[in-house]
Amino acid sequence: MINTANNYSVPDSDVDIKNTFMKWQCRVRQIIMRNNYGKPDASIMPNVLLNHDKINLGKIITVLSKDIPFSKLPEMKHISKVNFDLSKRREKAIQLFSEYYYQNYKEFSPVLTATFQPNSLGIRKIIKSTVCSLVFDAYNHNFKLDCEVELLRKEDPLYQATWWHNSLFNSNLHPNTLILAFSVHWSSSLDETIGGFNE
Repeated sequence: MINTANNYSVPDSDVDIKNTFMKWQCRVRQIIMRNNYGKPDASIMPNVLLNHDKINLGKIITVLSKDIPFSKLPEMKHISKVNFDLSKRREKAIQLFSEYYYQNYKEFSPVLTATFQPNSLGIRKIIKSTVCSLVFDAYNHNFKLDCEVELLRKEDPLYQATWWHNSLFNSNLHPNTLILAFSVHWSSSLDETIGGFNE
């Protein structure tokens, strides 16, 4: 199980970038649900950079999950299990995520996650590296987040939250989907408006 304790004791010098990023992510995800019918865009699809930025593996779709005290996992499971009609399931999911779900950034874990096919070559490279950078570039925001990477077990709360979230939008989600957690090192991460990062 991923240890998220370090993500709650962020030094004062790193609070600004963490809060700015989390607020932005909640805002763009709410917009995606309300205006894009849940279709992901560049704001939640960073490029994955390995080996000190020498290798760009391309974009991944990230998920932002609520911390355990604020989890909506029972609601997500319910929507999935009672709506066999895929369009109805998606409609109910959009309703859940577009209303108040992303209203308070403090309710969310700062650990990002992403799903991969079991035979993905990309995930093997990321796991072997153990660290990577996620570069978000959208809507005049540019973040470069340095991350530790961990392959989640199925029983991990972040695995469960990610799997059920994605299953609401992807009826073909593989039962053995692999899910990575990206724990951000805020002290070495950069925001264009704070650290002057330019890709």
